Amino acid sequence: MNKYNALLNTLREGIGASHVLTEGNLSAYEQDWRKREHGKALAVVRPASTAEVALVVKACVAAGVSIVPQGGNTGMVVGSTPDASGTQVVLSLQRMNQVRKLDAANLTITVDAGCVLQNLQETCEQAGFLFPLSLASEGSCTIGGNLGTNAGGTQVVRYGNTRELCLGLEVVTAQGEVWEGLTGLRKDNTGYDLRHLFIGSEGTLGVITAATMRLYPLPASQLTAFAAVPSLEAAVQLLGLAHKYLSAGLTGFEVMGQFALSLVTKHFPQMRVPFAGEAAYCVVLENSDHESEDHARAQFERLLEAAMADGCVLDAVVAENLAQARALWHIRESIPLAQAQEGLNIKHDISIAVSRIPDFVRETDAALGAAFAGVRLVNYGHLGDGNLHYNVQAPVDSDAEAFLKNQEKHVNAVVYAAVQRYGGSISAEHGIGSLKLGKLEQHKSPVALQLMRSIKTAIDPQNTMNPGRVLRR
Repeated sequence: MNKYNALLNTLREGIGASHVLTEGNLSAYEQDWRKREHGKALAVVRPASTAEVALVVKACVAAGVSIVPQGGNTGMVVGSTPDASGTQVVLSLQRMNQVRKLDAANLTITVDAGCVLQNLQETCEQAGFLFPLSLASEGSCTIGGNLGTNAGGTQVVRYGNTRELCLGLEVVTAQGEVWEGLTGLRKDNTGYDLRHLFIGSEGTLGVITAATMRLYPLPASQLTAFAAVPSLEAAVQLLGLAHKYLSAGLTGFEVMGQFALSLVTKHFPQMRVPFAGEAAYCVVLENSDHESEDHARAQFERLLEAAMADGCVLDAVVAENLAQARALWHIRESIPLAQAQEGLNIKHDISIAVSRIPDFVRETDAALGAAFAGVRLVNYGHLGDGNLHYNVQAPVDSDAEAFLKNQEKHVNAVVYAAVQRYGGSISAEHGIGSLKLGKLEQHKSPVALQLMRSIKTAIDPQNTMNPGRVLRR
């Protein structure tokens, strides 16, 4: 009996044969969200408890088999799918999906890592609380995956990334031990804050099995506006006014280029897009108020009056009800789907200081246009926190698949060189995975890379956890 068969027998005995999958269609676990890569797992293992996760890790360590932790498998950088060797174990947390405890007085909720984000949001809302993390994939992604990639989303401008929402973790280490850190404390100054090592580590240091997350009171009202602006400079100016007039009430500020919006109109003609073709950019912004809807609406009106007087807003609509607000947000959330309908594209998840974004876009648009005639730029994203999804679509009537294959490396070189010149980051919220592994080595300082490798080696000396992701060993 070889080591792989022995390992599979151990896993079947430990968590049940029906949860050690080796046959049939396993593409849901072996193919990445964007369908760029398709690997082959030795097995997909689905533990139901932290103890079972620890058993799986210990068995894999003993057998010298590497582990790929996986939540909802909705990542964008090929970070949670196995390689093609057929020798890795995919450790799926999907069965670990329970709410463990909601502490109303402490404003916290403790959940299993496999809890789907939308289920967590709904549980909190039913209890009268807000869990503010909001992503396009929230119906499928899990809180463990959100933590593993330090996911962002549309409300970072007010509440921060997933890291800022996490107060404690439970983690199975690379040796199969359990670190119990679900304290829910806001102040704990007793040495290194270990949770921050695991948040954003993309499963390369250990397996997050549970988390204690912050809650907020439900706002008394939420209002959404959709504004046409003449330029990115005007959008940045509007953002400044929004901070001034709305203060902490500003919970979302998204920018959308006109070409990005035209794709929504083209592929989803039933969707009404305000100011279609009328302005270079549009902005969707949200104001949450803990007083009353009248107060929130008055704030919005003062903001828009000031913005129109300053010339940074050409026209705007304010949603009159929840249905209209959802329709406006749905426009923004439909851009990735519309772009996919248009054809394969080259994606960039970048962050730049907000003040420098207009110059970055102007310079990079020009450089790409000069290097790749007819290229189309799908520019949209979370301007409120400096995160753009600066994507490149092949020229009209060209072979999108061939363009991606032949030009992705060259397009990335242009974009990432500009990001570096502007002091930005090549990954704002999607992570590194395997897709950006080489790019990280080019754009991170040698000192930073050495520190990261030292952490990886110290915590996971056998390189068991998600090898070939984030860092090369």
